[in-house]
Amino acid sequence: MTQTTQLIQGYEVVIGFETHAQLQTKSKIFSRASTAFGAAPNTQASVVDMALPGTLPVMNREAVACAIKLGLALGSHIAPRSVFARKNYFYPDLPKGYQISQFEIPVVQGGEVSFFLDGDKKNVRKTVRLVRAHLEEDAGKSLHDAFQGMSGIDLNRAGTPLLEIVTEPDIRSTEEAVAYAKELHKIVTWIGICDGNMQEGSFRCDANVSVRKPGQPLGTRREIKNLNSFRFMQQAIDFEIRWQIEQLEDGHAIQQATVLFDPDTGETRAMRTKEDSADYRYFPDPDLPPLCISTEWIEQTRAQMPELPRKMAERFVAEYGLPEYDAATLTQSPQMAAYFEQAAQKSGQPKLASNWVMGEISKRLNAEEIGIESAQVTAQQLAQIIQRIQDGTISHNAARQVFDALWRGEASDADAVIEAKGLKQMNDTGALEKIIDEVIAANPANVEQYRAGKDKAFNALVGQVMKASKGKANPQQVNELLRAKLA
Repeated sequence: MTQTTQLIQGYEVVIGFETHAQLQTKSKIFSRASTAFGAAPNTQASVVDMALPGTLPVMNREAVACAIKLGLALGSHIAPRSVFARKNYFYPDLPKGYQISQFEIPVVQGGEVSFFLDGDKKNVRKTVRLVRAHLEEDAGKSLHDAFQGMSGIDLNRAGTPLLEIVTEPDIRSTEEAVAYAKELHKIVTWIGICDGNMQEGSFRCDANVSVRKPGQPLGTRREIKNLNSFRFMQQAIDFEIRWQIEQLEDGHAIQQATVLFDPDTGETRAMRTKEDSADYRYFPDPDLPPLCISTEWIEQTRAQMPELPRKMAERFVAEYGLPEYDAATLTQSPQMAAYFEQAAQKSGQPKLASNWVMGEISKRLNAEEIGIESAQVTAQQLAQIIQRIQDGTISHNAARQVFDALWRGEASDADAVIEAKGLKQMNDTGALEKIIDEVIAANPANVEQYRAGKDKAFNALVGQVMKASKGKANPQQVNELLRAKLA
């Protein structure tokens, strides 16, 4: 594991994550009620979800299958026998007065998540160890803004199946925290167990944040609840780190607490003192037998798993010769990976294909806030552009003009755009030599400076040749011929 330490005002940041991934099952974890999002309040809460007397929970097999998939994706141990427990606490939107979860024996144990850091540290790989991932039911939802002077309770979400994924306190900066959350989000959506919709609450993170002087024991943590966007996650953790350091520097002790982030103020605020496991009075749920998972079921699931992003990234490095960072970036989603692979294979230039997908394609997708499946330039069209760069038909600057035209829908074929716009490079050596001769004759001062050892003068001459050729000259050919003539 690559361990990085970032000191802020002499303090080391320590962060652990608890992530709730809502599972893509059609029915709830212990009842047959629908999990579809957006229904009218309290129309999808069954008698089991509401814990009416005489009702009994029945385990949803598909939720268990999702847990097995996650365990396989993260290199975890999948427990052959795990146990459900009652986690007791009292909220208005928790109809049972307890939540069915797992405590002593979770279904998924251990594992890790590896990722590259963005920005200046993009070549640094970080690995975060996982403690566990356990199955549990979600609570309902309290609605405070829809009523005057009172709150409403919507139990549609009660009983929705969740996997709670818990890390070791391995994260040492806000940058690492966001990168971890993005990587985990990629994994759960890649294997199809969660739709990852953060706005709808399908993927929400709790960050346990503490600070300490280097070499000291772990500090007291505060848990930031329900972070449902990567941007808010960064803002919330940054604020919490600054707040804790200020408190300690002023001589105040940090009290363990659960806090919420207010995006309007950019601040966290305490919601309640943080409970420990003893406060929840866990005990095995008497209505649910132990969950038993056979080796055969695990192996059947393994055989049906898609190629995982980390394995695909390793293959891209080995098969296409890509840098590790490129391979990790291109496997952000199955759609992006498939797009790159098609462009690489059809063009025969994987590194150029990688540069275009990570550069121009990604820039357009981000600007228009669309996925790569909605890209206006297909992988086949991109491959054609790359081929024309490689065979010398067009320059890189002309290729961007072709790309722009295809993105705007002006044509469906790169060659047609090249012809219509007259973008072919000048490959006639005789014609190019004539232009170079004219430029040399017209710029004796630059020629003299170049021969005196000033490289900037040579670049100025190249620019004059490109201008005289209206950008159609092959830059590499210009450099070679010009240097030969000036030798």
